[in-house]
Amino acid sequence: MSKKISDRDVHAPINNAPADVRQIIQRVLDIEKERLDKNERSPINDDILKIIKEVVK
Repeated sequence: MSKKISDRDVHAPINNAPADVRQIIQRVLDIEKERLDKNERSPINDDILKIIKEVVK
């Protein structure tokens, strides 16, 4: 018998993360959404690295 996964279970790691980690996650989600809206297919790694460096400072 498989256990059903709730929304609370899925979001728990994000909700319990430190503030700086939550900020990184939110900013990455924002740029991903923008890219999907524009239908961009270029690599995103540089953008994610820039976000991490800004937050860690």
